[in-house]
Order: sequence, then C-alpha cells, then structure tokens
Amino acid sequence: MNKQLNGKIALVTGGTTGIGLATAQELAAQGARVFITGRRQAELDAAVASIGAAATGIRADASVLSDLDAVYAQIAQSAGKLDILFANAGGGDMMPLGAITEEHFDRIFGTNVRGVLFTVQKALPLLVDGASVVLTASTVSIQGTANFSVYSASKAAVRNFARSWALDLKDRGIRVNVVSPGPIRTPGLGGLVPDESRQGLFDFLAAQVPLGRLGEPQEIGKAVAFLASDAASFVNGIELFVDGGMAQV
Repeated sequence: MNKQLNGKIALVTGGTTGIGLATAQELAAQGARVFITGRRQAELDAAVASIGAAATGIRADASVLSDLDAVYAQIAQSAGKLDILFANAGGGDMMPLGAITEEHFDRIFGTNVRGVLFTVQKALPLLVDGASVVLTASTVSIQGTANFSVYSASKAAVRNFARSWALDLKDRGIRVNVVSPGPIRTPGLGGLVPDESRQGLFDFLAAQVPLGRLGEPQEIGKAVAFLASDAASFVNGIELFVDGGMAQV
C-alpha cells in the first residue's frame, strides 16, 4: 500500500458512513492518523473499529459550533496540528418547490453551508502551512434536479467557497479543492426513497451514467486522498467530478 500520507494528521467530518467512512479508511491506509466525527456514538464506534488503530472518533454535529470547538480542542491536545481537512458532513432530502419549509431550508443549509464554513474557519489555527482542505459538493450543483433545489443550491455554495478560500489562504499555501461525486452507492442515496423503491432509484441513476453503474464510496475516497496528497501539490481551487461522466456529457 502506498504510504504517501505517513505522518499526516487528518480530520474527516461525517466520517461514520458512506463517502466519509471510505475516505477515512483510505487516508488511514495511506499512513495518515485520522480523526472522524459523527453524531451517533454507536456508528462512530463501529467506524473507528473498521478503520483501525489510526482512527479516533469524536462525537460531534458539524452544524453546532460548540461541537466544532470541542473537536479542534481535542485534536490540538492529542495531535497539535492538522494537515488534511475533509469537510464532508452534509446531507439533504427531496422536497418540491411548493412544499419547501423553513425547517427544510435551515437544516440543509445549516449543515451543508454554515457547517462547512465554520468547520474550515475553526480549523485555521491548527492547519499547517501547505495543508490540504477538501470540500464535498455534488454534480447536482451544476445540474437542475427536480425536488432537490435546496440541497443543490447548498452544494453550489460549497463550490464557490473553494474558489474564494483558495484566494483567502494563498499566503499560507493552503490548497482548497472540491470533490463532486455523482450517484454513489451510499446509505444516504438509498435513503432518499422508501426501501421498496431503492433498487429502482439505483437502476435509474446508473442508466444516466456513461459508465453504466453507480460509483462506490471507495472511489471517492481515492480521489480525496489524491487531492490531500503531495501528488496534487499544484492542484488548487478545482472541482474534481467523480461521476462516471454523468455531468460531463
């Protein structure tokens, strides 16, 4: 296994399932010491066990600023620095325009936009010069998707965060990039519809992908690990689509 991240300290928010967990596993496999956050202790414990000795779990909600303060206080005490930040915590559900509520908007923007903003801002004292920050967006940020406008808009905001923060942090050499997955076989994707409709959703989405299949969380993890590594040392401010070509043709 390539150990190009030996000695690196990484934080993955929303690291208990799906893309976050797969990325934490990949970063650890490449030699990083990985902190992960999650809101539910049982899932957090299971994720840490699956990653191995290189992982530390911290129970936290990325949309709660006091939780973020506690996360960074623990990392400061036990590691003293941060080389890699994967601001991944987020989510959303489907709601047509006429049914959108304040609760729906506030919940999605609270985690996907406000949470990402303060996850990165509060990490700045710990991030070393030359660190790598990776944000999770989505192909829906550049595509119209029925019943998914609030989530899609939140991911478009994340994309612009990277453009702007790459300029804000240029004097410290901190790179800020975005990974935008297409349809990935995760619990979050499957949870958009009732259990009996899940396979139909997966089949429909796979048919929209030029490669003819859904992506796997591990494929996103490898892309994030690349952006986090020195192999991407001149990659900054980009949006890396990992979507099997879905948003590219």
